Amino acid sequence: MKTNLLNINKIFTDRIFRIPDYQRGYAWSKRQLKDFWADIMQLEDGKNHYFGVLTLEDVGEDIYKKWEDDLWIIESKSFSPFYIVDGQQRLTTSIILIQSIIDYNEKNNKINYLTNDDIRKRYIFDSKDDGISRSYIFGYEKDNPSYEYLKTKIFLEKSDEDSRDEETVYTNNLAGAKSFFKEKVSKMTFSEVECLFRKLTQNMLFNIYSMSDDIDVYITFETMNNRGKPLSILELLKNRLIFLSTKLVEDVSEKSKLRTSINEAWKTIYHNLGKNKDSNLVDDIFLLNHFFYYFGRDLFKDDDTTSYRYRHRNLRIDYKDYLLENLFTIKNVTGMDASSENELTKFNRNVDLRMIYDYVRSLKSSVEIWFDILNPKLSSLSDAEKECLYRILRLEPQAQNSSYFILILVFFVKTTNVELRVELLSILEKSLFISTLVEYRWRWFFDDESFLQMSIELAADKYTVQSVVEHLKRNLAEAVEDERFMPEIIKLFKNYGGFYRWSGIRYFLYEYEQSLKIKSKTQRDKIVWDTWIDENDDDYKSIEHIYPQKSRANCWQNSFKNYTAAERKLLKNSLGNLLPLSTPKNSSLSNKCFNEKKAREGQCVGYAFGCYSEIEVSQCQNWGAQEILERGIKLLEFLQENWGIRFSNHQQALQFLGIQFVPKKEVIKKEVIKNMNRVFTNSSNKNQI
Repeated sequence: MKTNLLNINKIFTDRIFRIPDYQRGYAWSKRQLKDFWADIMQLEDGKNHYFGVLTLEDVGEDIYKKWEDDLWIIESKSFSPFYIVDGQQRLTTSIILIQSIIDYNEKNNKINYLTNDDIRKRYIFDSKDDGISRSYIFGYEKDNPSYEYLKTKIFLEKSDEDSRDEETVYTNNLAGAKSFFKEKVSKMTFSEVECLFRKLTQNMLFNIYSMSDDIDVYITFETMNNRGKPLSILELLKNRLIFLSTKLVEDVSEKSKLRTSINEAWKTIYHNLGKNKDSNLVDDIFLLNHFFYYFGRDLFKDDDTTSYRYRHRNLRIDYKDYLLENLFTIKNVTGMDASSENELTKFNRNVDLRMIYDYVRSLKSSVEIWFDILNPKLSSLSDAEKECLYRILRLEPQAQNSSYFILILVFFVKTTNVELRVELLSILEKSLFISTLVEYRWRWFFDDESFLQMSIELAADKYTVQSVVEHLKRNLAEAVEDERFMPEIIKLFKNYGGFYRWSGIRYFLYEYEQSLKIKSKTQRDKIVWDTWIDENDDDYKSIEHIYPQKSRANCWQNSFKNYTAAERKLLKNSLGNLLPLSTPKNSSLSNKCFNEKKAREGQCVGYAFGCYSEIEVSQCQNWGAQEILERGIKLLEFLQENWGIRFSNHQQALQFLGIQFVPKKEVIKKEVIKNMNRVFTNSSNKNQI
């Protein structure tokens, strides 16, 4: 390698740069941008700052001859074309900042004796005199979605290509960098911007390495890109597959098609991972889940659940080694040394053109399903599928880390039948909800290893989609029908001191709220889940104790004077006393008397103006132990109807609520007793899972 220390101004003299297809896209986030900005701002005038290594590869004539837009500048102006092997993140960031400086300079004042056109010509693009040909000095290869995005959204140029935006995680990062620098530069004076431009182009020095022909660029890329923001496993895998495609003993046209397929697959993958700008999906989590789905049949030969548990946990850590050190290696293309077998290598497949092609196609098709099941709102799934997925994601926001989402992925790959899909999702939602009611040792029906095993066996056609559903139903029914099941739940909530700290309380109250909305025959949501669960301030609560925790007011003292301190605490945290609030309220307001909580005179504030659950409670004249009991029974009826939780009798239901002492101290209304008998008599024969 030849090496030189150059500033950005010298680097961009008579050179054009392209980011090759084996490279990842722009990956810097706000943290790296802040560090970059701090390096420039803290640099003293006249001093230089070492910016790191920029590794370049000469682009051969056989390649650049295909660059129609750039051939004129290479042949007529003797520009040298280079691929960027290492350093593209810093160089891309520098170019985005230069463009932000051009945008700032709307009046086209000279910046260090350069007009905007002068700056563009050196760093952004050059044009033929009086011609329409234009060559971008820095950019991506043409079939990369970031190529057009950089031109149109960052450089703000018009395009002759199909202008449909194709956004990915990487284009989102480009937009984030442009926004970051636009904000920073907008706050500066013109002289400060001049100083910024001078530092960036004159004083930030790169160590330039030019690679010789005897060095393998793909291996160099993997080893050199361990600096800065680390490459993800998915990014490393793309480079490795392209590298292997060049080593296959196949026709040139076949190898070219495979390389195109790899690039198209990764384009689709990163488009889907970044499609939801508010919540990008993690590339390596997708890869891990697909890894278990695609290679599980080779890695998990035994039916023993203990074996699944052991290998599952190990492979969550070691799957990178399996993919990059044991499977997709040059020795598996040219012939594997059998003497090197170990726990991972003994499951290797023969790596040939067809194997790589099939794997890449599976990744491409799977990521589209992966996006849909994790972003139902943005998907084209049926309304019934969406509703089930909404519920699962409300229960478990980090669901993409859970093995049951591998099962959903494989199930959706195997069948497009909406009824079967909804049946699977419904039983998973029930299982997930019921698992919030029990201790960990009772969650065997919702065990990660069992889901993984089922996913792998479904992928291998050892299970059918119908048998998966039946198996899950049977498992849940066995748990719920166990005579120890309800006593264990009662014991757990007794230890909790009620329902306020129950992990499923928000989900349960939200689902009840939605049921009231349906009964009201209106379409308006009075609680929006995403904003309702965002409770960052301890002084503002979105779930309220109707009978408040700090109940010093005389109205509360009189209403509960017949109860001991321990009983009052149980009543406060009982299910019937907990209420979702459409608008989080200051915790001090929750201590007011019930009549004031219902509605304040002269103000549209209170339960009567809140969500459907609040309005329902506001219909009560008073709020005491009997009202807590009555509402608790209503909520238990909802629990039975929706999740099949059964109580042997009304005494067990009162124990579940933690307020079995109330009937001994209150004259219970006849309609309440009648309702209890209706709901809980022979409930064990109702609402089968």
